[in-house]
Amino acid sequence: MITYPRALNHIGLTVPDIYPAIDWYSEVLGFTLLMGPRVLDAGEQNEKRAAVIMGPRFRKAYQAQLMTANGVGLELFQYVDPAVVPYAPDLNMEYWRQGYWHLCYTDPNVEALLEKIVATGGKQRTPVFPMIPGKPYRLAYAEDPFGNVFEVLSHSFAEAWANWPQPGMDWPVTLVNRDGTETTMSNPAIPRTERQP
Repeated sequence: MITYPRALNHIGLTVPDIYPAIDWYSEVLGFTLLMGPRVLDAGEQNEKRAAVIMGPRFRKAYQAQLMTANGVGLELFQYVDPAVVPYAPDLNMEYWRQGYWHLCYTDPNVEALLEKIVATGGKQRTPVFPMIPGKPYRLAYAEDPFGNVFEVLSHSFAEAWANWPQPGMDWPVTLVNRDGTETTMSNPAIPRTERQP
């Protein structure tokens, strides 16, 4: 059995118009365009796999590959047939649906990035929140001009979460066990080995 951790390779994101999306992600977040946009056409022999992956309704899409600062890809898709269903702002975020509901980008200056997001047609969804009192970790939620929700976190994922819970947090902290029961921790010094996996 293979037990090593896998790397996140890329994330696919649907947008209503691929060129403005390429421009926005390149200019605002600094991503690098590696490829495209190209046409994915279910009728072309070398793109038969797209129809297998997307299903029988799929006919045509535009695709572009961008790269983040740490080498993770952002794969943009503009579906042409069937066309992209516009974002419905009255639904807020459909976080209750199974599946992915946000991405997170790292920027040490959360506030400056939020200003740039808003100035270029995006939206700041939340104030900037401190994660842990006494620690410099900050986060906020925003969305691109196309309605895709994402988080901006001031520090790397590992730095923010590897030593959680930490002194300074609100106590008690309640953890969920594998069997569905909950364990309340009132002492931040409880070693990880004593927690139920």
